[in-house]
Formats: sequence, structure tokens, C-alpha cells
Amino acid sequence: MVFEGSSAAISHTGKVRSNNQDSGFAGANLFAVADGMGGHAGGDVASSIAIQRLAPLDTTYATTDDAQASLQAAATTAAGDLIRAAKDRPELAGLGTTVSAIIMVDEYAVIGHIGDSRIYLFRDDELTQITADHTFVQRLVDSGRITPEEARYHPRRSVLMRVLSDMDNDPELDMFVMPTLPGDRWLLCSDGLSGVVDELHIAKVMRQGLAPGRTADTLLKQALDGGAPDNVTIVLVDVGGQHPLSSGTATIVGSASNPSGILVPAARAGRSSWLHPVRQAANEPTHFEPAADYLEELIEEDKRRAKRRRIGWISAVLVALLALVGAGFLAYNWTQTRYFIGADEDSVVIFQGVQQNLGPITLSTAIEDTDILLADLPPYQRASVERTINARSLSDAEAIVERLQAGADAVREDEGRATPTPAPSPTPTPSTDVGAP
Repeated sequence: MVFEGSSAAISHTGKVRSNNQDSGFAGANLFAVADGMGGHAGGDVASSIAIQRLAPLDTTYATTDDAQASLQAAATTAAGDLIRAAKDRPELAGLGTTVSAIIMVDEYAVIGHIGDSRIYLFRDDELTQITADHTFVQRLVDSGRITPEEARYHPRRSVLMRVLSDMDNDPELDMFVMPTLPGDRWLLCSDGLSGVVDELHIAKVMRQGLAPGRTADTLLKQALDGGAPDNVTIVLVDVGGQHPLSSGTATIVGSASNPSGILVPAARAGRSSWLHPVRQAANEPTHFEPAADYLEELIEEDKRRAKRRRIGWISAVLVALLALVGAGFLAYNWTQTRYFIGADEDSVVIFQGVQQNLGPITLSTAIEDTDILLADLPPYQRASVERTINARSLSDAEAIVERLQAGADAVREDEGRATPTPAPSPTPTPSTDVGAP
């Protein structure tokens, strides 16, 4: 059951728009968000009409099929109302609205959706987007031409492919049924929230376990802190089992909360109508349904943008590679100004370069084998050579070699003095036999 106080609805104009063209509804079994469009006066009229037609659906249903049929019928009726409003007031031509709605029927959520408002499900500490945006960039994402992250900042992210409007008297809603469980939290929102606050931060707020009202306030604050360039509408509902109709008054927010919001007064020349006594620029539409030829133009533009992006990426990689090659060349040249004394097998050698290697690349070259044997060096000099001795220049290296040569000569001289001279062998004396005759 959706208990009293287990749902919340909030709507805010945002920091840029001068009027609120969003509407939201949180009742006993019906929860909905509508994001209006259509410029001066059109957006708030459109979202108000949509909520007005959906509101009677806040009742009980025998089956989910009945709820689906009611949702589709309400959307069709609302589309007819929008067509008549545009016909009666030509200045409203092009008005329309997104609609994302849930009707709770026993253990199921019956969902109807058109446009780019969203429905999320928070279950087991995980946030999942349930609806798919009916936008141009979403088609690009679905076709693999851009990533979801690129879609967030695409210049055409607000171009809608499907919407409830005065252009179609038989709107095509995405309709489906999902089982819902105790502990589920459903979030419905306009793109004033989802376009500013990413899913990671939305989920973080959800995990705080705050009541729906406080959660909605926290999400709204994040949208405002992010600049809130559009109206922000949030509807939250917590699920605790089955969903019979409960007593209580539904919460209606945004333009639909003002009964006069669905009236279309005559415009006075040179002035805004009394319903919108604010500057005209702030009422420009945030969404529109493009004509087919315009979509082709967008696709071609996107191809050109993708080509420029690839060229830019390749150029950046080439520049980076050239910079690395240049830096490597300069570094290698510097190493070749260095010298050191080392050992090559059994002799002392002068090397040009540095002792370190760069992977398989050797940064030193033997330039002179001195023919000084390691075995001829004093122990301390031999140990120094085996560890290598740095030299500031080639002449410095040659001076070190001279000192090593002197050390080797001294060792050989010492070894020569320490060798004893063998004694001469005695000359044998002929023996005399005294007893001989």
C-alpha cells in the first residue's frame, strides 16, 4: 500500500526561466510529471491540460490492462485538447508536453511515457532508469554513434522525436507493466533534474533513506546548485505492498496547481497576457518536434561534428606524439653529452651516455677500450670502476683513466719488488776416493 505521506511532489521555476511550464501530480495510485513546451503561454497550458486529463485516473483498477487503456485514452483526449487550443488561439501553435506517469495496480506499476521526462526505480540501493528518452541524441546513443556521457552535453539534446502535442491526435506512448516490491522507491522527474544532476548523485541522495519530501527537497537543491537552467519537477513515491485507493487529497504542483493555468486569455497587442506578465525571452521553448527534413539536417550536422571530432582527436594525438618524440630526442641528445668509466669484461672502458637503459634501448656506447686490466687495479679502484665513475666530459674521463693507469702501474711495480731473486745452483765438486790406488 502507498501510505499517506509516502509520496511527495515538488516543482520549481529554476534559476533561468521566468515561468514554470512543468506540472506534477502525486495522488493515491496515480503519479505523473509533465514538462510543457511551446513558447509564450504554450508550455504551461500544455502540461496543465495533460495533468487535468490524467487526474481522474487516480482510482482503483481491476486489471493492469484496464489501467493501460485508461492511460492511452487520457493521452489521446489531452492531444485533442491541445489541437483545439492551438486552433482557437493560433499564438499557441506548437504547444506540447512530455508525460511520464505511473498507475499502481496491486503489485504492479503501469507505466505510460512520451518525451524526455524520466521514471527511475530505486531498489536494493541501485538506481535504474526505466523509461527511454524520445530524443534525437538518444537515437544517436542507441545506434552507437555517441556515448551516454556525450549525449548529456550534445547541443541537440533537447530535440524531441515524440511528444504529446497539437501535431498528432493519436500519440504513441511507451506502455508497459512492471512488478513492484515493498521497499521500492519510484522517482518521476522532468529533465530539469536529470539534465543537471547525474544518476550517480541522484542515487547517493536516495541512499540517505530520507522521507520522500526531504529527498525531493535535497534533489531540488542539487539541481539549483547546478544552475537549474530549466524548470525542475520531482515526484517521489515509496512502495509498501498493494495499492488500493487511500483517502486524502492529491498533491498537484507546477502550472497545473493554478486552475487558471489552463485558461488561454486573449493576447493584447504589444503586451504579454495577464497570465504571463514577464519578459518574452524567458518563455522561449526548451523542446520542439522537428520536421523530417530538419532531422536529416541534424543527422548531417552530427556527421560533420563527428568528423571534426575525429580530426581533432587525431591531431591532438599526433601533436602529443610529436611532443613525446621531440622530448625523447632532446633527452637522448643530453645523455650523449655525459661520460662515465666502467668495465667491459676484464678491462677499463670509457662510455659515452648514461648508465641507465630505457627498456630495450641502451643509452650508452663504449667509445674507448683503455686496455687497463681490472686485475691490475688496486682493489678500491677496481670496485669504483665496476660501480662506474661519472665524468663531466671526455677530457675528464681521460684524466680519470690516467689516474687508473698510474694505479695499475704502481700495483705492477709493487708486485715486481715483492718477487724474490732465486739463489744460484751450487757447482758440483768431483768426489775423491782416498782409498783408490
